[in-house]
Amino acid sequence: MSNARATRLTRRGILAAGGALGLGAVLAACGDDDTNGGGSGKETGAAQSGPWSFEDDRGQTAKADKVPSNIVAFVGVAAALHDYGVQVKGVFGPTRTKDGKPDVQAGDMDITKVTSLGNEWGQFNIEKYASLAPDLLVTTTFDDAGTLWYVPEESKDKITAVGAPSVAVSVYDRQLTQPLQRMLELARTLGADVTSKKITDAKKRFEDASARLRAAAKAKPDIKVMAGSASQDLFYVSGTNLSVDLEYFKALGVNFIEPPEKAKAEGGGWFESLSWENVDKYGADIIMMDDRSSAIQPADIGEGTWKKLPAVKAGQVISRSPEPILSYDKCVPMVENLAKAIENAKKVS
Repeated sequence: MSNARATRLTRRGILAAGGALGLGAVLAACGDDDTNGGGSGKETGAAQSGPWSFEDDRGQTAKADKVPSNIVAFVGVAAALHDYGVQVKGVFGPTRTKDGKPDVQAGDMDITKVTSLGNEWGQFNIEKYASLAPDLLVTTTFDDAGTLWYVPEESKDKITAVGAPSVAVSVYDRQLTQPLQRMLELARTLGADVTSKKITDAKKRFEDASARLRAAAKAKPDIKVMAGSASQDLFYVSGTNLSVDLEYFKALGVNFIEPPEKAKAEGGGWFESLSWENVDKYGADIIMMDDRSSAIQPADIGEGTWKKLPAVKAGQVISRSPEPILSYDKCVPMVENLAKAIENAKKVS
């Protein structure tokens, strides 16, 4: 397989761990990581007036003379920081839908108050970026090489030359609790009061939702869940071994349909591609569907084979966030929705 083809397929795989396919090149998904929850504790706390540093999940330490205030971040990261009271100046990645409304990945941010450097893959306006006088760039990484998510490979050197240090939080091959904790640690160093009632209550709600999901999965171990994503030509069945949300749900006992490794190979290990004629290959009781604007939403799927699926006919289709906003507040509904779906599910497969 050529490097170009391997890169393209891996990029597709990362997006189609839910879906947004066919957007072009980038990551090499490989390697492995600790799948246990919790943070590494590598960050260094800082007073607002003192020097600042943070060791990220690449093992790289970002440093500044003071706590960064002109932050530019991938939109989902910006949304998580917003939940912790840390505001950003600029964002990149899916921020507005085609009709101008906030994208699902923007969370509760007021998108009129941030500068967008680019709404789609490959878009990153370097002049706008420089004009913000950024003192920190934050995003996620979907591989063990530390590739910065949504930072174009072809212009990354020019972006780096602007001078802002970068931080990457890994969402590759680990359970959801670990990047959640790392984002909280980063927010703390940026001035968030992580002991506030709002934040501690959100974390407690997340823990309670997780206990509820564990109990639901234990009570109904025969309920099979499939994680899917829809594009015009293909349906993608996600595997659970690389995605932070699915790895976590699986660890809590959820019975997922897992495509064989050979079938996932062309998706960089992330997913199996099915034609719409073969969308009934797996018998599922619950289908979790990619909620991102890059994927076709269930209500807009016109394929007759989809409509005939037992889970669809039974109304047992729920949303999934393949790129979760990494704040406890935003992850609570993800866990609760799956718990409720399993609690109420009928065996239809």
